[in-house]
Amino acid sequence: MLKRITIGSVLISLLTAPFPGRAEEPFNLPLLNDGTSSVVSLEDEYRLGRNWARILRGQAPILDDPITYQYLEDLLWRLLPHSQVQDRRLELFLLANPSFNAFAVPGGVIGVHGGLIMAAESEGELASVIAHELAHLSQRHYAQRLEEERRNRPLMLAGMLAGILVSAADTRGGMAVISSTMGASAHNQLAFSRRNEQEADRVGMQTLASARFDPHTMPQMFGRLQRNYQFYGQRPPEFLLTHPVTESRIADSLNRASQLPPVTTPPPSIEFSLIKARMDVHFAASPGSALEHFQNAFDRTPNAYSRYGLMLAAIASRDSTLALRTYEQMPLTLRQHPYVEFSRIDGLLNAEQPAEALTLARTLLALYPDSRPARTLHARALRSNGQLKPALREYKSLARDFPTDAELWFQIAETEGLAGNTLGVHEARIEYFMLTAQLDLALKQITYARRGTGLTASDTARLDQREQEALALRKEMKEQF
Repeated sequence: MLKRITIGSVLISLLTAPFPGRAEEPFNLPLLNDGTSSVVSLEDEYRLGRNWARILRGQAPILDDPITYQYLEDLLWRLLPHSQVQDRRLELFLLANPSFNAFAVPGGVIGVHGGLIMAAESEGELASVIAHELAHLSQRHYAQRLEEERRNRPLMLAGMLAGILVSAADTRGGMAVISSTMGASAHNQLAFSRRNEQEADRVGMQTLASARFDPHTMPQMFGRLQRNYQFYGQRPPEFLLTHPVTESRIADSLNRASQLPPVTTPPPSIEFSLIKARMDVHFAASPGSALEHFQNAFDRTPNAYSRYGLMLAAIASRDSTLALRTYEQMPLTLRQHPYVEFSRIDGLLNAEQPAEALTLARTLLALYPDSRPARTLHARALRSNGQLKPALREYKSLARDFPTDAELWFQIAETEGLAGNTLGVHEARIEYFMLTAQLDLALKQITYARRGTGLTASDTARLDQREQEALALRKEMKEQF
């Protein structure tokens, strides 16, 4: 990993920390016009954001959970067509962090902490936070802040973006960075942030309602956070630091929600309950504590959440007997849910039953040929059965469809190593290091690859091209950051 983050004065955080003691002021919130296009173009935002995303991949713990990622991506795309985001080349990050937080970075980078899913009490509440972040992007608050900071303190913006990055890996560290960058201009920072927040509330609610989510879920989510603030002591969740929540703001958002036309919402989502169970198992103190939690939950209320969570906790505890019994006792509709079936593959692999896992993976892939979780689990099952060439074909097919997924390139490197393909290992590592902003390491891998024997002219040309691209990217990122 990179040892140090050096953020230049160009990128900024979209959100700022609250400044206690200043009275809330009313703001008129027109839609952002094209006036900011003279400050920074959408294409500039895109390149800045995507290069910042490389740093994020290398610094923050990304949660490798294709099932949860697929759920969040589906939710994002339910909202996106109803948003005002112009450039829809979005990239979603799921952070292995139990804190309540989400962020949006210029260029379409959306980050969701696992703790946000655990904190939400409904899919609408989770969607409300994502819609809010989409509104920050669509209203181009980055460009507004850049213009503001050109007249004030650009270095403070660098610290704020670094705070987002650090908080993704460590909540305490992120808060320390944010606190240390507030300084003397907090008054101006807060006024600008409040305008951004109210505008994001309004536009986000419109997105929610248009996508058939109850817009009241946004003030409900923020209101519960604000009421629970006292329980956080000196360390409130990062979201409260970067998204100032006040009584007047909650009241204003409730009023706005009540003025929107009534929305006919769909039934509660079983997928949301299952994903909450996944996060609760993942972030439990231990597999044993997860098992105890879900056994108690199942004894109280044997619903989809408790049944699936108990199955996952049993898998994590390597209790294959309990996992199978819990699965068999599920109602048929729950047993046949793809999330449950996908998790059975994990259970079989953990129980060292690779042949059975591969049989099930092939069955599910036939049913869900375009499913990212199905394809990923199929590749894992193939590799566990020693079928390395088919596993590589599946992994490389996934990498073509999801080229910025660094974990895929890590798995390709591992599989190439098992297959004894040294050049393949180096080339996969080159991709991994470029995606995680570790460009010096990428260049070293190119050097190692060139030392190999039996390179063809095509191999050499491919390595030369990647070297040029790595050098150009390193130069660009040094200028940006």
